[in-house]
Amino acid sequence: MDEFNDVKKFSEHLDKISPSMCFAKWKQVTLHLQTGHNHSCHHPKTHKTPIEEIKKDPSALHNTSFKKEQRKMMMNGKRPSECDYCWRVEDSAKDKSVLSDRYTKSFEPWAQDYKQEILEKGTASINPSYLEVSFSNVCNFKCSYCAPEISSKWMEEIKQHGAYPTSTNFNNLENVAKQNKMPIPHKDPNPYVDAFWKWWPELYKDLRVFRITGGEPLMTKNTFKVLDYVLENPNPNIKININSNLCVPDEILDKFIEKVKRIQGEELIQQFQLYTSNEAHGKKAEYIRNGLDYNKWYDNCHRILKEIPRSKLTNMATYNALSVSSFTELMKDWLALRTEFMNGPDRRNPVSLDVAYLRWPWHQSIQILPKSFLNMIEKQVTFMYQHKEVGNWPPLCGNGFYDHEINRMSRVYYVAKNGPDKSFDVDQSRKDFVKFVDEHDKRRGTNFLETFPEYEQFYTEVKDGI
Repeated sequence: MDEFNDVKKFSEHLDKISPSMCFAKWKQVTLHLQTGHNHSCHHPKTHKTPIEEIKKDPSALHNTSFKKEQRKMMMNGKRPSECDYCWRVEDSAKDKSVLSDRYTKSFEPWAQDYKQEILEKGTASINPSYLEVSFSNVCNFKCSYCAPEISSKWMEEIKQHGAYPTSTNFNNLENVAKQNKMPIPHKDPNPYVDAFWKWWPELYKDLRVFRITGGEPLMTKNTFKVLDYVLENPNPNIKININSNLCVPDEILDKFIEKVKRIQGEELIQQFQLYTSNEAHGKKAEYIRNGLDYNKWYDNCHRILKEIPRSKLTNMATYNALSVSSFTELMKDWLALRTEFMNGPDRRNPVSLDVAYLRWPWHQSIQILPKSFLNMIEKQVTFMYQHKEVGNWPPLCGNGFYDHEINRMSRVYYVAKNGPDKSFDVDQSRKDFVKFVDEHDKRRGTNFLETFPEYEQFYTEVKDGI
């Protein structure tokens, strides 16, 4: 088997196989079992898995007839239109000064190591090596930018009050239905979940990375079913990643920690990592992520790191219009965790920050904000540089920010600085923002200007123009 340690050299090799080849189409999949949707990679839109296909073969959760057609196109050097994100990157940087995710994903060990199997299988069914799955939309949060198909709390609210009065009819259930994404209630029989468990024993042995997303994964019995299976069936090659808002009832978290401690302590898997999400501090975070208790969240982050040896914890910060004024305070709290746990026994970079900017809904994007907010974002990038890790790896990491973390935050700044593209209606999105927070306050008993007084001028000017 060819081995490549340099992604640019590998990219040349990949293009010789086919100029449109992407191993992720074969070896990566995200399964949204509550809606029956799936996609390989995260860029293409999801597509519905036909029930008749999984009745014949449960691996059709991944190996749908649609996806097999996309694989065939790639093998023949044709570009699937659903992969336009990568084609745009490649066409704008033909010298490969910037590599698309087609190259970087295919370069990953969970993809590159299976090159021969991919070429031999062709359009035949294949097990993924990288799998993300959401079993249901059950969730105790109503994050401001989330959706009913992902959060049962959002579903309850929209059923009671209807869509938000924005120009986009934010979280309109008719739109969800048109996309064929109405979730199956978590207590109801679900043929997609049934197919998953039929496939699981065969699938499990081939997995390198397995991640459970939500909803809130700790509120579904299927997450604990996975952990119990691992306890009985060790797999030293697998990395298990689980998402959680870390604000579930104590008895659920206790049960979760106890099982993961056993899995880690008995070295039944290669690595465990927990992903949590927060993009603001204190009351501001609680406004964005309705259901959050910030202090409880932070205490439970500490508890995970303290009670589960060798665990890794990543905060996925979805930076949005309401993150700007308190993000530095969040970063200070995160640095405190890193400082405390960085160099303990068996610790190697256990605390990380992954910053992405919110693209949808538009009315909560940073691109709606006036340029006066730009200075705050710039100061946050500066803060990260001022607390930059200077390079103690190996053998131990320090407690500062790493280059990849700073680069992610810098990207947020440049998005805000460069402004929206022509398709983004700033004026309308600002009006939608005001309509959203007004309705949010009405429905949820919150007070936007009391929580975000620094937004008063922006809010007032927009509201006066409605």
